[in-house]
Amino acid sequence: MDQIIIEGGYPLRGEVNISGAKNSALPILAAALLAESKSRFKNIPKVKDVTTMLKIISSLGAEIIQKDDTLELNPVVHKSFASYEFVSTMRASICLLGPLLAKKRETKISLPGGCAIGPRPIDLHLKGLQKLGAKIKIEKGYISARGELRGNNIDLKGPFGSSVLATANIMMAACLAKGKTTIFHPAREPELIDLANFLNKMGADIKGAGGRKIEIEGVKRLEGKEHTIIPDRIEAASYVIATAITHGEAEIKRADPKHLSFPLKKLRQAGVQIALKPGGLIVRANERLRPLHFITAPYPGFPTDIQPLMSVLLCLTEGKSVIKEDIYPNRFVYTGELQRMGADIIPREAGIIIRGVNVLKGAKVMVSDIRAGAALILAGLAAEGETIISRVYHMDRGYEDLVKKLSGLGARIRRERT
Repeated sequence: MDQIIIEGGYPLRGEVNISGAKNSALPILAAALLAESKSRFKNIPKVKDVTTMLKIISSLGAEIIQKDDTLELNPVVHKSFASYEFVSTMRASICLLGPLLAKKRETKISLPGGCAIGPRPIDLHLKGLQKLGAKIKIEKGYISARGELRGNNIDLKGPFGSSVLATANIMMAACLAKGKTTIFHPAREPELIDLANFLNKMGADIKGAGGRKIEIEGVKRLEGKEHTIIPDRIEAASYVIATAITHGEAEIKRADPKHLSFPLKKLRQAGVQIALKPGGLIVRANERLRPLHFITAPYPGFPTDIQPLMSVLLCLTEGKSVIKEDIYPNRFVYTGELQRMGADIIPREAGIIIRGVNVLKGAKVMVSDIRAGAALILAGLAAEGETIISRVYHMDRGYEDLVKKLSGLGARIRRERT
């Protein structure tokens, strides 16, 4: 098992390139199975979740040729069974359910796994597919679905807002359903707009992605096309905050600031200097930053995936910060590890209060999920002394060349096998 070792206290300086968005690539690769011909993709991120998705897709019979960040996928699907072996490690594998059902009219997929950040039910996925006419059973850890799909009106509003993957699943399935489907209260994330753009290139008829209502007119056939995956906004935010927390200066290249409007607004309120430029942004932080209050919310609100990263930055501000988590109320496991490094964090129901300290101290800490791991790395970069982070395989699921990119910015960081 590997660990990451960081000698903190070195400002990040230079430039870093942002990879393609994992949360865009995963449903788009699933959507390629709807086509009758090959698709070609650029800017595919080299992360473990994408590797897992490609293994699942290959196990279904599809042919994949990959070179660097370019990939060709031939959607020759011989079967529609996705086993526990792969699906249990990644929640996004659930987005195969809609495409396989639409294309094969039946499928069987293991219940998904993923990060330990609290309950993430799949009821909206199943409710939406049932409204399209699917007959669904869950038994022995597998979801079985069958039936010919027909358009319908579907409301995807859930107790913690809209579901990104449920929206993706229903949107993909509806493309080959008979008649018109209208999705009310869909998720509005940039990754869903990217998915809709790819589906429309293939011949789908989707209107309203990114808005409060999506309308889909079913078509009989989709053809593979070429598509470039959008930049990963969560990775971009990670390097923005890493630069700020180390009081450095860096250019974040191949990023789209439009996808980060709310987080950038809050960072500016904290005192981070951010200058936008074509294809990226420049970040500076010369002085001690100010505390913030915010609540996570579905896009275009403050992203839950950036909440742990922002929390680390606020641990070193002067004053009291308050964070409320409205999407995954249990997403504060990582705060116990930050407390080991000297953070002053008080838990509250579905939230935390942070009282800023002058310094964090290096310690041995453990990762619980992808973004918690990134948060602990940020803490290590800013801390005095050595931080040793274990269970770092979580970060491999969502960050491409993390240690290499941080080293290129001047971080004293290395990865070792224990």
